Amino acid sequence: MIGGGTLLGAPLIAAQTDIIPRGSRSAVFNQIYWVFLVLGTLVGVIVIGYMLYNAYKYRAGRAAGSERSAESGEGGPALGELPQGSGGGRKLALSFTLSAVIVISLILWTYGTLLYVESPPDAEESMEVEVIGFQFGWEFVYPNGNTTTGTLRVPTGERVRLRVTSRDVFHNFGIAELEAKADAIPGQYTDTWFIANESGTYQAQCYELCGAGHSYMNATVVAMEPAAFERWYANTTPANGTTNASPEDAATTTASTNHGAKADVAAAPGATAPRAAALETNAAEASAERSLAR
Repeated sequence: MIGGGTLLGAPLIAAQTDIIPRGSRSAVFNQIYWVFLVLGTLVGVIVIGYMLYNAYKYRAGRAAGSERSAESGEGGPALGELPQGSGGGRKLALSFTLSAVIVISLILWTYGTLLYVESPPDAEESMEVEVIGFQFGWEFVYPNGNTTTGTLRVPTGERVRLRVTSRDVFHNFGIAELEAKADAIPGQYTDTWFIANESGTYQAQCYELCGAGHSYMNATVVAMEPAAFERWYANTTPANGTTNASPEDAATTTASTNHGAKADVAAAPGATAPRAAALETNAAEASAERSLAR
């Protein structure tokens, strides 16, 4: 149980009978795309087809070649003459009504779909993880208090809610492949969510310039099969927090953070020796703090 709900519920799928689509962000946006594409193509075919039909029906050669008389009304309308027999505007009223119904329905459906995408999931139907940004790394706090640095582990097929904040300056946490992104603001929380439909490794990174090591402020998102994630999660406690990340993950995170600060300082034009020394000292202190926590 997590947050009063089941840790792993039934896998969510995009194809459902509800009017509002459900599933991952990519599945929802894909369905919006296809609805607009199909309706736009259908409307375009109808409009262009009706235009070509009337262009052929009232073509100039047909009107000139017919012996039209004012009494019989045969042939097409003469130049400057309004067409007759249009039904008193009923066709126009019908076309406007149908168009309004389609457009308004599409707007309401799209609005409801975007509300689903932007609204954070309930605790009962998702796993909630707190994401804390710092110069220059990411810390992940699970519902049981377990804390990892540099690696976020999630189950596949489960809606994962991220509550993102920052410990120092402004950051932006994003996972491009899973279409999840949120600002990390000191003293505030912003929400986003995602569903990893396939197991594997994804790249998370900071999308807001935050200092010398910004370009190396990355994290690894590991999507695991539900059973494997349950086994891993059952063995975690607040006390052993960061040790749950594999030694390779921890070493990679520490090395990339230290290397990032040094490389960016070396590449920055006009960087002074005191400035470089201060940044390297900060990186070393951050590494020492993570080692003590482990």
